[in-house]
Amino acid sequence: MPEEQWKKKASGLALPPGPLALPLIGNLLVIDKRAPFKSFMQWSKTYGSVMTVYLGPQRVVVLVGYDAVKEALVDQAEDFASRASIPFANRVVKGYGLVISNGDRWRQLRRFTLTTLRDFGMGRKRMEQWIQEESRHLLKSFEETKSTPVDPIFFLSRAVSNVICSLVFGQRFDYEDKNFLHLLQVLSKVLRFGSSPWGQLYNIFPRLMEHLSWSHHAVLKEIDQILTFIMNKVKEHEQNLDFHDPKDFIDCFLIRLIQEKDNPDTEFHKNNLMATALNLFTAGTETTSTTLRYALMLLIKYPHVQEQMQREIDRVIGPNRVPTMDDRKSLPYTDAVIHEVQRFLDIVPLNVPHYAMKDITFRDYVIPKDTVIIPMLHSVLRDERQWETPWTFNPEHFLDASGNFKKNPAFMPFSAGKRSCVGESLARMELFLFIVSLLQKFSFSSPEGPNGLDPSPEFSSFAIMPRLYQLVALPR
Repeated sequence: MPEEQWKKKASGLALPPGPLALPLIGNLLVIDKRAPFKSFMQWSKTYGSVMTVYLGPQRVVVLVGYDAVKEALVDQAEDFASRASIPFANRVVKGYGLVISNGDRWRQLRRFTLTTLRDFGMGRKRMEQWIQEESRHLLKSFEETKSTPVDPIFFLSRAVSNVICSLVFGQRFDYEDKNFLHLLQVLSKVLRFGSSPWGQLYNIFPRLMEHLSWSHHAVLKEIDQILTFIMNKVKEHEQNLDFHDPKDFIDCFLIRLIQEKDNPDTEFHKNNLMATALNLFTAGTETTSTTLRYALMLLIKYPHVQEQMQREIDRVIGPNRVPTMDDRKSLPYTDAVIHEVQRFLDIVPLNVPHYAMKDITFRDYVIPKDTVIIPMLHSVLRDERQWETPWTFNPEHFLDASGNFKKNPAFMPFSAGKRSCVGESLARMELFLFIVSLLQKFSFSSPEGPNGLDPSPEFSSFAIMPRLYQLVALPR
């Protein structure tokens, strides 16, 4: 018996329990393909908050509920800091970049990315001014609809994407720029594919799906267009680089690349630049714009919530002054609604998967090396011990008895610990400033009326994809 197995047996530790799995296909026959987290939640009633399931041949440990997820990601942060390889993402970035890298590469890139984004104003006044400027363009684009019904998807993604484009590429794009619009359409398709059953099957059986399905080939071709766009931006930056006056993330990365060109172990090279720029562009566009789109849907679905927010905004800011982040503390109801939108949307229900790089002892179990770990955010944002009405849209979750804003430690839409979202402060700022600016100037409704909107997701696998809908923006 190998020494490692002997130690496990001697210590009494074993794998967490879980449903009976079949060879090769694991638990796939009994899992909800369109919403795997629903199966995990159901199984946790039998097997507890730490359980083992098999997605195909891959062993996966699922952590359910606030206590288990917090204990892993925060209390045992070092053990749970590694990221699992996501086959579809790996096919695109080949292990480079920030999101799915590990070890020294991840540590260097995360430190550099956080520092650089903060230097360019992420979470600070400079970034606030960029978002305020972009809000003016967004408001103008809604004015131009003349209160006719529109699909808000690209109105919102253009505005959100321009903020991250200013940070990464040093420029914003005109809303009518056809190349820009095409890139946003590609991003939307990529996220939809990744959240579809086909996308999930690719991640479970990548080699098999290479031969059985052509849908991923079409998506990969379109991703190549984004990579070509980024490559061209990098070339432009190389030609115009001012070593003493970097204008954006790419400039800073190129300067570091030049400084470390003689270091054979450097992580500052073109592959990591391309992949990290793609990570920032993709995550910085889709997640926040999807949250905004869902927020407007819920405000139309619950018009009394929209009206109460507008009364608070009118009282604190008035009709003409530009909203600022300093207003947030004076807008507790508005702040509570924005937090509840994020909780209720639950945009990445399974979290981005983690990985055991070594045997991990957790609670009374051992999680063996090479196990994928899913610290399920859905189970935290719907934890019945943490939220009074977890299955209902209820802004009161974030308000105390006096109507003041109240934090909740189980509010984890950005995950937690060492792998929490690097753009959290930017996303929070965007959500607040864009939503307040929109409600200050418009009232939103649907041609189908509040009851015609369905807030349940179209897809709910890797990411939650809200259903498409149309809205009317009526100037106030």
